[in-house]
This record gives sequence, C-alpha cells and structure tokens, in this order.
Amino acid sequence: MKTKIFQYVIFNENIDELFKLISNFKKVHIISGNPEVLLNGLQNNMLLDNFTSEKSIIIPDGIGTVICSKIVKQPVSQKIAGIEVMDRIVKRCEKENQGVYLLGSTKETVDMCNINLRTKYRNLNIVGSHDGYFNLDDCEEIIKEIEKVNPQVLFVAMGCPRQEIFISKYMDRLPCKIFMGVGGSFDIIAGNVKRAPKWMINLGMEWLYRVSKEPFRIKRLSSIPEFILMVIKEKYKSK
Repeated sequence: MKTKIFQYVIFNENIDELFKLISNFKKVHIISGNPEVLLNGLQNNMLLDNFTSEKSIIIPDGIGTVICSKIVKQPVSQKIAGIEVMDRIVKRCEKENQGVYLLGSTKETVDMCNINLRTKYRNLNIVGSHDGYFNLDDCEEIIKEIEKVNPQVLFVAMGCPRQEIFISKYMDRLPCKIFMGVGGSFDIIAGNVKRAPKWMINLGMEWLYRVSKEPFRIKRLSSIPEFILMVIKEKYKSK
C-alpha cells in the first residue's frame, strides 16, 4: 500500500521493506519527502516529473509528511529519516564493495565526511568527492569525473531544491544505480553539527533541535504548516 498526497506516492512501510524495494530498481532516486522538498516539487515541473516518475521513491522524512498522511487517512507506518537510509546504504556498499561518490557541501566538510566514513567503514570504497559550489548548468567536468569513476551510489548534499535539481537533470546520464539528496547529512557525518537526542527523534521533534542549534533554519519551517494547510484544503475540496 502507498500513501497518496497530491500527485505524490509516498512510501509507507518500514525501512526494511524500503530496502527490498530499492533492490528491484536498475536506477532509483530516493527522495527525502519532507514538506519543503515536496513543496518545491509542486512549484517546479522538472522536479515534479522526477518525483512522480517510476524511477523515484519518496520516503516520509519529516513530521509534517507524517501528519499529512494521517490527514488523508493513509498513514505511513513510520517516519524514515534520510540520514538513516544513507547510513544503511553505506553499510551495504561496504559489504558488497560498491563505489560511493560524495557531492556537495564545502570542500572542508566533504573531505572530513570522506575521512570519517572511511574511519567508521574501513572497507568502504569512496571513489570520489567534490564540493557543491558549481554551476548546475555548467558542470561537465564533474559529470565526466563521476562517469569515469562509475559509482554505484551518488549522495548529493547541496540543500533543497538544488540537490534535487542536479539529480533530476543528470540522473539519466550518470551510471549510478542509487541517487539520493542528503541535505545536511555531510555536516553531521563531518562532525560540524550533531543529530538530536534519540528521545527527540522518537517524538518527531528533531526539527526543533536543529532550529535551536541553527536558528537560520527557522525560515524554512514555514513549509511545514504551509504544506499541511494545502493538504487540508485539498481534502475538503475533493469532498
């Protein structure tokens, strides 16, 4: 069963079932479906086409999306955090000797992310990395580099919607099997910021912790009530 919100089909089972589903794809874009990302998709035709394609899986990453699934009476079984999906993908890549490419953030952060991942997963094959400061419409050298090293997985940490735009533009050209925008995950892995305590994560309050540590994020929180209100309006409009 899937959860339908607007044109989106949201994955609504547990994380183990998610990985069974991922294995069935020749090429897949895993989308961390929080309200900010989903709103951007509704406002950009290229993103919307990608998000609703057969090559994409939208995971319910965000308490706002979980609330919306209840509003439409198709509740997801659990919130699935993008960084936890990333970690499981990395573990699988280490086990199966599959190449990983890290794209995004600052050079210092992506380099430290590279070091910390190699320290934690000693057999992980990170085939390359590059910072996220480049022109999305003029990045042929980066595309050719990724093509050359031929990673199985591409993690893109350039924030929303920039990372999703990059994947949507170049997914068909690049050889990777798994594409995933991972937002601030490189900062967490690099040690620049910490995740919320487990109890806050379990209560769906990770957003509050992140805002307390990075107040600039408060402007982005407006997407949560905005998206919820849109879902409520759509629900009653259809009655």
